[in-house]
Amino acid sequence: MKKRVAIIGTVGLPANYGGFETLTEHIVENMSDEYDITVYCSGKRYPKEEQKQFYKNARLRYLPLEANGIQSIFYDTLSILHAVFFSEVLLILGVAGAWILPFVKFFTNRKIIISIDGIEWKRDKWNILAKWYLFWAEGLAVKYSHIDISDNEAIQDYTAMRYGSLSRIIEYGADHTLKVNPKKADLEEYPFLHKPYAFKVCRIEPENNVHNVLQAFSELPNYTLVMVGNWKNSDYGLDVRARYEQFSNIILLDPIYNQEKLDVLRGNALVYIHGHSAGGTNPSLVEAMYLGLPIITYGVSYNKVTTENQALYFNTAEDLKNIVMSVKVDELKALGKKMEAIAERRYTWKLIVEKYKALIVEALNVKSKQNVAYSTAELRYDQLLEMNMGHLKNQESFFTKR
Repeated sequence: MKKRVAIIGTVGLPANYGGFETLTEHIVENMSDEYDITVYCSGKRYPKEEQKQFYKNARLRYLPLEANGIQSIFYDTLSILHAVFFSEVLLILGVAGAWILPFVKFFTNRKIIISIDGIEWKRDKWNILAKWYLFWAEGLAVKYSHIDISDNEAIQDYTAMRYGSLSRIIEYGADHTLKVNPKKADLEEYPFLHKPYAFKVCRIEPENNVHNVLQAFSELPNYTLVMVGNWKNSDYGLDVRARYEQFSNIILLDPIYNQEKLDVLRGNALVYIHGHSAGGTNPSLVEAMYLGLPIITYGVSYNKVTTENQALYFNTAEDLKNIVMSVKVDELKALGKKMEAIAERRYTWKLIVEKYKALIVEALNVKSKQNVAYSTAELRYDQLLEMNMGHLKNQESFFTKR
């Protein structure tokens, strides 16, 4: 009889929202023959007429709540409460429902695997109360899971130093992206495809440094920037769009969920700009790398680890402006080849899913959680920073507000 695995914390399937949803789709595609998988979905995002009982052999369960924002606490909690009655392994993506994990750990024999999803409490979009809750929930997630997952070496070092946990690194795949040549209709709809342009796609949030990227290009009238995002979802998005959309070299597009159309716009760019300052291994970054795009990225530890210190890095609008003005096309082409080689080696779904398979097997057999607290407790904080962990030396990405 197949072991039962519940996947909790995503918007749901079919995947049309973000990185966790894409990850879930690939897990289901590659593991539903071996495991009986249930995926919890947001009924708010999938209308009744679109709701399915099964998708690619996985059972879908719908809850009448949003999977994000404040409702995510209740969404994840209800998913966990339901899953403990039906599944041996709970694969939880995110920490919103972590407050209930001590009860699951002590009163059931269910195995808990959790991905803490970067340092979520550092994101500027949260108010102080939400940040406090996420910080608290992060600690519970690490402490009361059987296995915790980091999607980046810098996050692994953070959880080791703060919680004494030996987190497992599993990143994201990117080989679902395609190198697509623009068709006549694409060229008519997006005339900028005829000329070189920089590209950025992200959620329009302060920690993604949208304002810095736009400020830089507003001072570079001879360089075209195309940015795709959810401008209408926040006051911040409305404000920066109103401030910069009048610049003729800046093209601001609403969200694009069609993968092929997104790949046309992204894959034919001259360079990819990545502004994320919080989180871990970001899906949009590894996707751009897989497409062979040269990367100019915000210079925090997570992004340096993802790109193996081979990309170009900025920390201010002025930094970005200077990089764009000084870098040569031949240098960009060579950089793109480096990024593609890294992605082909590290960010394929076959590799990622195999890691998840191994973790589920381990979780089903583990008796106690591996801990490294004893080895770090003997070291002073300044000694930890002297160890061969370069991405830990940029501690503002963890401990100071941006």
